Amino acid sequence: MISKKISIFAFCALFITNICSNAYATEECFENLSRPVFKFNMAFDDIVLEPIAKGYNKLPKPIKIGTSNFTSNISTLLSIPNNLLQGNFNQLGQSVGSFLINTSVGIFGIFNPAEKIGLTPHKEDVGQTLGSYGIGSGCYFVLPILGPTTVRDSFGLLADSFVDPFAHITIREKELFSISGNDLDYFSVKGTTAIDFRADNIVNFDSLEKNSLDLYSSIKSVYLQDRENKINNSSGDQDDWGNLDN
Repeated sequence: MISKKISIFAFCALFITNICSNAYATEECFENLSRPVFKFNMAFDDIVLEPIAKGYNKLPKPIKIGTSNFTSNISTLLSIPNNLLQGNFNQLGQSVGSFLINTSVGIFGIFNPAEKIGLTPHKEDVGQTLGSYGIGSGCYFVLPILGPTTVRDSFGLLADSFVDPFAHITIREKELFSISGNDLDYFSVKGTTAIDFRADNIVNFDSLEKNSLDLYSSIKSVYLQDRENKINNSSGDQDDWGNLDN
């Protein structure tokens, strides 16, 4: 039953995304709408996200590192089914091993002993999986709060909740190995992940904002390059930016 559902989902994903991604991402279909949304997001960042991120950076280092490790460990769960769908069994082993070790020995992921023994899983999502199948990104646009995306990646974002085990035991209210959660658990982790990313990139964002003639175009370029690097499992020039699609 599970394999049948995965097959149906994969077929639908391929079919819908292939239809929607005829246009290149650089040929924006919704720029007149995306730019106002981008301005709203920048205002939200200035008023809400950046101040919280700066406060987060003032936390004691062990707490900040432990929080980052915890959210990163949970995000590894999404990588497991996507590694399977991509047929990347080396990374599948890295993801499973990392999650099991960090969740147990690392006390629910607060510590990261898996990294010390050489387990370094790539973060994978449905958008990357679709990209690995050769499906183009489609039009680039900007979502309120969630930020930059493409047709492929926005579909992938929705599909993530169907393949992510953490989403199943929280927002989808399923029980897995006698573990369950709720909406608050899911959105708390996602929100903390966004804050952690923003806090790690205070200097990068400030530099980009000061040195860009058109910040909208600069963010677009960074995002698209970052996604391309992730699909190709290469670090490229975006390592300092961490995980841009959080």
